[in-house]
Amino acid sequence: MARSSRVVVITGMSGAGRSVTAKVLQDVGYFVVDNLPPQLIPAVVNQRHLTDGPNDRLGVVVDARSGLDFDELDEALLWLAGQGIWATVLFLDASDEALVRRFEEVRRPHPVEADTLEQSIEMERKALEELRGQSDIIIDSSRLSVHELRERLEDAFSGTEPRRRMQIDVTSFGFKYGNPRVVDVMFDVRFLPNPHWIAELRPQTGLDEPVRDYVMEQPEAGEFLSRITELLAFLIPRYEAEGKSYLTIAVGCTGGKHRSVAMTEEIGRFLKGEGVDVRTHHRDLPGGDAS
Repeated sequence: MARSSRVVVITGMSGAGRSVTAKVLQDVGYFVVDNLPPQLIPAVVNQRHLTDGPNDRLGVVVDARSGLDFDELDEALLWLAGQGIWATVLFLDASDEALVRRFEEVRRPHPVEADTLEQSIEMERKALEELRGQSDIIIDSSRLSVHELRERLEDAFSGTEPRRRMQIDVTSFGFKYGNPRVVDVMFDVRFLPNPHWIAELRPQTGLDEPVRDYVMEQPEAGEFLSRITELLAFLIPRYEAEGKSYLTIAVGCTGGKHRSVAMTEEIGRFLKGEGVDVRTHHRDLPGGDAS
């Protein structure tokens, strides 16, 4: 049976933005059921008659309030596939520091009971680890405002039909500050000469022309970019064929200031030239400098 409808399973870490997500999906036309035990998904789908046409859309929030065993969600997703219904699993994530801060601000108990808030978060993250790895879309809300989160969600889910082309985020980062929480494809450009050791380039960034020119004038940089763009030209249509809505490409150097920033901009420029919906971010520059 051909895929005919859309179900979005909203899940992820408590405090990462599931409530905002549920409201956004309601605003763009989804019928949303909050805190639905996974075994009841087939009953709700049948009640909504989702198999009767392509325009009825359902969002279900499945999270730790129903317990930390998600095996029944796997069974529900298999049932949906058997009905020819396209289901997307959306996982909302955030850093432990962000989650602690949010729970302390709202002064509400965590749904997972433990001796401390930190332990509750750790238990929930461990229980959700496998589900996170199987999710179709992962959004890290650690640094997102409510407005930015809403914008990403509206862009992904406001259309009745799946996006024809996925959205690609290319982000630079510094390894010394840790890997990005959400990444599909990662490249390491620490093999390139570091502008940090050139006095006049050190205070600048890869967004500045002198640094960009220095990085891209290295013979290895041109060859690397050529191979990367060839690889992406191969990967992108295959990810799209599998229905992937978002792809995050991360480019890292030591501090996330020079080499990775310049290369991220070059990759973004190439993808834009190919007609791809792409945005560039620079995680470890002040303000993130998204474009």
